[in-house]
Amino acid sequence: MTTVEAFAPAKINLSLHVTGQRADGLHALDSLVVFANVGDRLAVELAAFSSLSVHGPRAAGVPTGPENLVLKAAAWAGVTAKFALEKNLPAAAGIGGGSSDAAAALRALSALSCTEFAGGFEALGADVPACFFGRACRMRGIGEELEPVRGLPGLPAVLVNPGVGVATPDVFKALAQKDGQAMPDRLPEMASVEDVVAFLRAQTRNDLEAPALSLAPVIGEVLDRLGAQTGALLVRMSGSGATCFALFSDMQAAESAALLIGAQKRDWWVQPAWLA
Repeated sequence: MTTVEAFAPAKINLSLHVTGQRADGLHALDSLVVFANVGDRLAVELAAFSSLSVHGPRAAGVPTGPENLVLKAAAWAGVTAKFALEKNLPAAAGIGGGSSDAAAALRALSALSCTEFAGGFEALGADVPACFFGRACRMRGIGEELEPVRGLPGLPAVLVNPGVGVATPDVFKALAQKDGQAMPDRLPEMASVEDVVAFLRAQTRNDLEAPALSLAPVIGEVLDRLGAQTGALLVRMSGSGATCFALFSDMQAAESAALLIGAQKRDWWVQPAWLA
C-alpha cells in the first residue's frame, strides 16, 4: 500500500485586517500570510473507509472523529483514506493548525488518487485555501482570494503560545469595528527583514489582537516577553490568537530568545522558526 507523507506548516498572519462582514455573517479579510518551518506531519494511504489516528506532543484532546478537519477534507474530496497525524502545533492557536492539517490531507489525497482539486477549499474554513497554497501570499475575501507575494525575504522568528485556546468565533464577536481599512492596494518591494518590519509597523495591524487580549489577558504577557528580547524587531499576535510572534534580523538571535523564554515559561509552547 502506497503511503504519502505531507507536512502541515504553521500559518502566520503577519497582518490581519478585518474589512467587512457579509450578510451571511462571514468576515472579509486582508492578510499577509507566511508559513513556518515547524508544523504537523501527516501519513496517508488510501483505504476502504476513512480513519484518523493522532500521536505526538500535542495529540491530547485532538478529536479523531468526523469533526476533525482532516476527515472533513477527505469527505469533501470524496476520497477515503487512513490518516496518521503527528500533532506538534497547539490547537485553537491562531496559526491554522487544523486548516494546515486539512490542506496537507488534500495534497496527499491528490497525489494518491491522481485527482486535481480545483478550489473551493474555503468551504472547509477561511485558512484552508492559503494553507493549501502553502507559500507567502496576500489573502483576501473570506480566504478564497489569494495573491502570491514574491520576493519576500525569509524571516527569523520566535513563536510563543501560552497554552490557552482562543475560539475564533468568540474573538470576532468581541471585535467592535468590523469595517477596517485594507492594506495598500499594492504592497511594496521588501528585500530585507528590516523592509518587512518597516512596512508592517507603518501600514498594517492585526484587528483581532485587541479582542483576543480582552478574552485571554495572558496574550499581553506573551507580547511583553517577546518584546523584551534582545534583537526583537516587531512583536504581534497571529490570526485570532493566542500565538504571538517576534521577528529578528537573524536566526541566532531568534534561537537565543526562544531558549530564554522557554526556560522562563516551561509550560508555554516556544519555537524558533523560519518564516517564508
